[in-house]
Amino acid sequence: MGSSMFTVICILHSLIALTCGSLIMFYLKEISVFGHGIETARKLSGSTPHDQLLIQISNSFAGLLLFVVGFLLFMVAFVKDREFQSSFAKGCVLLHLSMAVWRIYFERELEALAWDWPRQAVGDIVLALSWVFFLVYSWREKYD
Repeated sequence: MGSSMFTVICILHSLIALTCGSLIMFYLKEISVFGHGIETARKLSGSTPHDQLLIQISNSFAGLLLFVVGFLLFMVAFVKDREFQSSFAKGCVLLHLSMAVWRIYFERELEALAWDWPRQAVGDIVLALSWVFFLVYSWREKYD
């Protein structure tokens, strides 16, 4: 029998991914201004109409991918196998920490995003910590 904590964490992460993906697909300009500020959002949107179209399509696909990841997380939330839950949580920790390292080493080099990477890296680390807490909780549950 699986852990109910796994279901809760998966559903919370799923809601975050579904919401962010939907907002990126349908309200990209507003989300960019909210997340980065007016000047940075203008720089990230491209300088020519062709660039703007390519960036908008790329961001729409990224939002769609995030939406699909959220949907998959929702489906995975109801798997009851402890071994699967443990390996899935370890993979999620690795994924979130890899994103944080990517932001620290590469995203900070981009002039337009230089001020945003610390906040986003902390967010990635917090998401990874939620899975670490699940692993600690499941190990405690397993050995008690």
